[in-house]
Amino acid sequence: MTCNHRSQLTTEPARDRGSEIPAAGGSMPAVVPGIEPGRRRRVWCPAARSMSWQDGGMERVLGIGGYFMRAADPAALGAWYRDCLGLDADENGLWSQETGPTVFATFESETDYFGSRAQQAMLNFRVRDLDAMLAQLRARGADVAEETQGMEGVGRFGWVTDPEGNRVELWQPA
Repeated sequence: MTCNHRSQLTTEPARDRGSEIPAAGGSMPAVVPGIEPGRRRRVWCPAARSMSWQDGGMERVLGIGGYFMRAADPAALGAWYRDCLGLDADENGLWSQETGPTVFATFESETDYFGSRAQQAMLNFRVRDLDAMLAQLRARGADVAEETQGMEGVGRFGWVTDPEGNRVELWQPA
């Protein structure tokens, strides 16, 4: 038996000497004793060590190339991001952002952090001055959350909800 994916639960027929599973770190099978020949058993295929970007042998992404959103009125939503947040994308959506850190993080599926549970992802923008940005948004009538949060060594966070109901995080890095 071979696993077509690491750490996969699979069902395969047992062999004469037991069920074979890939040995850790290689493709040679290991024998699992005690499984009767001819019987099907569920076995856990251990993850073989996969290539890592640290090994230098794996292609990796270079950065975020775009963020795409559905909208009932795409032109109006694009104008809101331009007029309220200063996102100066060209007619093709190309925006040259300032250099800085980007966070890629996963959250539990039941999180309320994104606002609505229907929202599967949240856009986070770095800002120079969180208080000034929030005041600017409020002056334009945007739906800005009252609270802000700070994380020691990370920065301060605030939130605005765009006209389509997407919660957007604003981050002033420490």
